[in-house]
Amino acid sequence: MPTSTRINVLFLASEAEPFVKVGGLGDVAGSLPRALRGLNQATGEAQGKLDVRLVIPFHPAINKDAYTPVFVAEFPIHTLDGDILARAYSIDLDGLPVYLIGGTPIDNETAVYSVDFAADGYKYVFFSMAALALVRELDWKPDILHANDWHTAAAVYSMALQRPIDSFFRHTASVLTVHNLPYLGSFTSPALDAFGLPPAVDSNLPIWAQHMALPLGLLTADYIVAVSPGYSMEIKTKEFGSGLATFLSAHDEKITGILNGLDTSKWDPATDGELAARFDFNNLAKRSINKSFLQDELGLEIDPLIPLLAMVTRMDPQKGVDLAVDALRVLLQSDDEHLPHFQAVFLGTGSPILEDSARKLEQDYPDRIRARILYSDQLSRHIYAGADALLMPSRYEPCGLSQMIAMHYGCVPIARATGGLSDSIKDPADSDDCTGFLFKKATSTALAVAIKRALKMYLHQPKHWQELRIHGMHQDFSWDRSAQQYLHCYRMLLH
Repeated sequence: MPTSTRINVLFLASEAEPFVKVGGLGDVAGSLPRALRGLNQATGEAQGKLDVRLVIPFHPAINKDAYTPVFVAEFPIHTLDGDILARAYSIDLDGLPVYLIGGTPIDNETAVYSVDFAADGYKYVFFSMAALALVRELDWKPDILHANDWHTAAAVYSMALQRPIDSFFRHTASVLTVHNLPYLGSFTSPALDAFGLPPAVDSNLPIWAQHMALPLGLLTADYIVAVSPGYSMEIKTKEFGSGLATFLSAHDEKITGILNGLDTSKWDPATDGELAARFDFNNLAKRSINKSFLQDELGLEIDPLIPLLAMVTRMDPQKGVDLAVDALRVLLQSDDEHLPHFQAVFLGTGSPILEDSARKLEQDYPDRIRARILYSDQLSRHIYAGADALLMPSRYEPCGLSQMIAMHYGCVPIARATGGLSDSIKDPADSDDCTGFLFKKATSTALAVAIKRALKMYLHQPKHWQELRIHGMHQDFSWDRSAQQYLHCYRMLLH
C-alpha cells in the first residue's frame, strides 16, 4: 500500500488523443487518465489522491508545433547490441502530466503502426523499457503500472522480472487492459531478445506464446482488465480466446471487465456545432431537422417518415460489413408488403473488397442506398444525429464506441450480442428499459430479422420507438463511471 493516501499511476499507451489517434485505444488513453485525475475533485482525499501520468511515444506524426514539449531527460536503454539513447519531453494537458518518449526506434518510423511488423515490435519494446527507465530518472515511484495491449505489455513483463531484486518497483502493482486480444504482438520475439527479456519457459503459457509481448504481459500482470464485462468472458472461450482460452481460464481470478466510456463533452447533441439543429431528450422534435438535412446531404428523398439506417465503421470483416450489405440486399429484394420503404448509408474506409460491395449496393439501388467511402468526422456526426438506426453486426466487438455515440444522439443501435455491444444495449425482449435491438448469430439472416423487428416498431409503434430513443439518450456512458471502477481495481491491488 502507498505510504500516503496518494496513488501514483503510470499509464502507458501507444496512442492518445489529442496528440495522435489511430483507433479506439487513442480515445481511451486520451480520456481515462484525465477522468481518473478528475476523481480527485469528485471523491476527496478520503479515497486517495490519484497522481496519474500518461506516457506515449513521441511519434513523428505528432504535431510538434501544436504543443510546447519541455525536455526532461536523456538516458540509455540497454540492448544486447549496445545502448540506445531515449529522450523524454513533458507536456501539461489540462493538469495531466504527459511524457513523450523519443529515440531512434521511434524516430525512424513515420507511422504509428508500421507494415514492418519487426520494426514495430522493436519500437514498442524499446518504448516499454524506456517508460520504466523514465520514472527512475524522475525518481517518481508508481504504485500502479497501467499498460494497454501488446504495445506496452513488455513493460509489465520486464517489471515483473525486476521486482524481486529491485527496490524501486518492489511495491508497484500492474494492470494490463486488453482492447483487442487477437493482436498478440506475435512478431516481438526478436525485440524481446534484443532487450534482454527471456521466454517464459516454465509458465503455463502455450509454447508458441512464451516469447510474445501480450501473452507475457498477461502472464505477469497482477490484474487483467478487458474493455467490457462481456469481452472478459469471451476471451476465455475457444472462439474468441486467440489460442489463449485455456491459459486465461486458469487465471480467471485476476480477470475482470470494465466498459469503456464516452467523452460526453466531445459527443453531445446539445452542444455539437456540426449539427443542423442541436437537441436533447427534452426537445427531441428538433432531431427531425437533422434527418432532413442528412437526407438532402446524401441526395436521398427527403421524407421524415422513411426510416434511415446507417453504418459508420472501419470497413473490416470484424465489423460485419458484408453481413450488413447482404442483409440489406435481401430486404431490398423482398416482396414483403409489410416491410416499409427504407434508406441506408455506409460511411468508412478499409478493405477494398468491402468498399466495393457497398458501392455495388448503391449502384443497384441508387434511390435507396449511399456508400460514402471516406473518413469524415463531420458526416459521422450528421449520421448519428439524423439516422434512425445504426447497424453494428460485428463478429466480435471488445467494447465498441459507435453504439454509445448513437444512443447519445437518439440513433437506435441494431447490433450483434457480443462483447461490449451486449453490455451496453438492452433489447425489448429482455428489458422494459430497452435501448436497441440485438441478435445472436453472426449471419446476414439474423441481422435482417433484427432490422425487420426495428422497422416494425418504427412503423407501427412510434410511441415505443420514441421511448426507446429517450432511454438510450439517458444512458450513463461517461468516463467517470469507468474511472471509478478502475480506481476500485487499483485500491484492491494496493491493499
